[in-house]
Amino acid sequence: MEMFYYLVFGALSVVVAVLELSKNNKDRINTSSAFNSFKNNYLVVYSLMMAGDWLQGPYVYFLYSQYGFSKGEIGRLFIAGFGSSMLFGTIVGSLADKQGRKRACVTYCITYILSCITKHSPQYKVLMLGRILGGIATSLLFSAFESWLVAEHNKRGFEQQWLSLTFSKAIFLGNGLIAIVAGLFANMLADNLGFGPVAPFDAAACFLAIGMAIILSSWSENYGDPSESKDLLTQFKGAAVAIASDEKIALLGAIQSLFEGSMYTFVFLWTPALSPNDEDIPHGFIFATFMLASMLGSSIASRLMARSSLKVESYMQIVFAISASTFLLPIVTGFLVPPSKEKGGSISFAGCIQLFGFCTFEACVGIFWPSIMKMRSQYIPEEARSTIMNFFRIPLNIFVCIVLYNVNAFPITVMFGMCSIFLLMASILQRRLMVVAESHKSKPQDWTSLKERDSEVEPLNI
Repeated sequence: MEMFYYLVFGALSVVVAVLELSKNNKDRINTSSAFNSFKNNYLVVYSLMMAGDWLQGPYVYFLYSQYGFSKGEIGRLFIAGFGSSMLFGTIVGSLADKQGRKRACVTYCITYILSCITKHSPQYKVLMLGRILGGIATSLLFSAFESWLVAEHNKRGFEQQWLSLTFSKAIFLGNGLIAIVAGLFANMLADNLGFGPVAPFDAAACFLAIGMAIILSSWSENYGDPSESKDLLTQFKGAAVAIASDEKIALLGAIQSLFEGSMYTFVFLWTPALSPNDEDIPHGFIFATFMLASMLGSSIASRLMARSSLKVESYMQIVFAISASTFLLPIVTGFLVPPSKEKGGSISFAGCIQLFGFCTFEACVGIFWPSIMKMRSQYIPEEARSTIMNFFRIPLNIFVCIVLYNVNAFPITVMFGMCSIFLLMASILQRRLMVVAESHKSKPQDWTSLKERDSEVEPLNI
């Protein structure tokens, strides 16, 4: 492996360590022992859930190829996962609000464990079922756990600012450290110990089972709107009315879809961007470097959110603008750096420049996650939190499915240019969200009257 990769990884490691060790009182939030106990319990569970997710990532495509499926067949399997999340995600989100977030978290564990079990079968239909189950689980992972945390945090009377501490730590651990360790552990199981590409999925199922046991034994149940008179369709209508009637929620959903759509597209584009001529690049090590950059971002986010005078809506405009500029690097280097015609070999000079840009983008991702979580906790009404969060994922999943279906139809520079435009739009919408939030600060949304108005209109639709 070239020294270049070690230098990048080492430099990021030093920066992360310095940031974490140099925190002073201004960068820390004074909390209570009861909150610390609550936070640590959630972080353990969230880390186990993310371990179950990250362990599978490096070997999904490889396992399908080992079973002899073509690129097109594998693409359809991936589309099934995102399509399942789009079609069933809102339903399971609504059930989480109505039937209980703890139950939804347990359902996530069971669904994802079943998805892992299907990986033992080489039959396409069984694998397709596994992708559908995985899509449902993904929707629960990115809605039920956060909804449970916010509701439980408020129910226990903890200060609102402390919530940002849990968010930033969860991303630092779950989307950073755990991702790196899970990737290395999966590599050890599959390659070093020779257990094969199914082994990481079995390990994931074990971690999910441990997390489920902790949830069942230590978590209390909480609900959005447990009213028995509300069926699923009424919940959908209530969530749609909330989005349509409050510009802040609509803007937040658009911002999230634009950023996450670009992020998931990047997952498919970074490999061909760094190795356009089949250069020999260490994919696993680069992935670990990206996750380290994400840890750096979450560490920066924890410092930013610890300052009550600094608004999330303000600094996220800059984060989105920086993200947009990083995706212009493949286009710029394509014009300024002569392309190599040699097949194979080591990473090119243009690839090195792009790698720095991609690490910067991953740092922005690390800032994005806890920041968007904090904004969701502020703007999304409690009674429909999971439902609305999964509504946000519908345009995201449609976008990713379209990209997957047409991934070979456009040059890679066009795809990066499109993502850059989306991120710039997110920055503009973030500016609008800040303006709207400031203007409505003295006039908070009256969700009670909104629900009453919705119930008055409902009989007309029967």
